[in-house]
Amino acid sequence: MSILKDIFKKRGIKDITELDKEERETFEKYETILSKPDLTLEDVKHFVESQIGIIEAKWKNYDRQNKADLIPYHTVYRALLDVINSNQVERVQLEKYLKNLHGL
Repeated sequence: MSILKDIFKKRGIKDITELDKEERETFEKYETILSKPDLTLEDVKHFVESQIGIIEAKWKNYDRQNKADLIPYHTVYRALLDVINSNQVERVQLEKYLKNLHGL
């Protein structure tokens, strides 16, 4: 039995149809991730980007208290994203350098 089905059982949810639209989308995203044999770097990047988006959306909510509590999470996710993208940034910079070197 999958971990998601265990959670459903514990919460008394018999079927995905009992979930609202947002919950169903989250369930489907989790199920897709859990059903993959191996996570790719692109999967991790997508997850980190989505977490940053969630945090930033919470910061836009004026009613939310303790927005500062999210700063450490945002900082860590942003650092992970920077590490993931660093190779791509280096590649782009090298390509620019080589193009300039050869007048392209």
